[in-house]
Amino acid sequence: MLRNENELIAAVLAGDEVALGEIYDRYHRLLYTIALRITGDRGVAEEVLQDTFYSAWRSAAQFRAGASLVAWLIGLARHRAIDAVRSRTFQARQREQWLPDADAAPGDGEGGSDAQLVRVAVRAAFRVLTPDQRQVIDLAYYGGLTQAEIATCMQIPLGTVKTRMRTGFERLRRELSPVVSG
Repeated sequence: MLRNENELIAAVLAGDEVALGEIYDRYHRLLYTIALRITGDRGVAEEVLQDTFYSAWRSAAQFRAGASLVAWLIGLARHRAIDAVRSRTFQARQREQWLPDADAAPGDGEGGSDAQLVRVAVRAAFRVLTPDQRQVIDLAYYGGLTQAEIATCMQIPLGTVKTRMRTGFERLRRELSPVVSG
């Protein structure tokens, strides 16, 4: 017999692992797809899925009766996926701080590597962008936000976000074309 969402969450609250299994069977594909779309990494998406169901088990009491179980689970998965992206981004930024000085002249000891040259070119290209273009690109790639979320966060129209991103990427492409093609 299939239980409805309210029965399932009540059973989870009572410690019924079988009920959690039923919830998993119903929604794991959807939640995995959402996590994969946000993280772009299958392994991370699997971790997010596991964390989502662990969190659902531990915080079932926070579920509001009558609310949509799937919407609640999507929210849990989405927040965990964004946290995973932000954590990876934070770690990448921390590693970047330990790299040799980006403004060192090519050929100065270890500063002349290809990766160093690309890093210098990317930083220089980013400085050419307007502050608005930099902000939306930063929120999208370092913050893990969608264009709609950026629009809400910055309190600007979605079309403005899309325009700023498009023009910013076009400008980056022009600035970096000598590095990429050469």
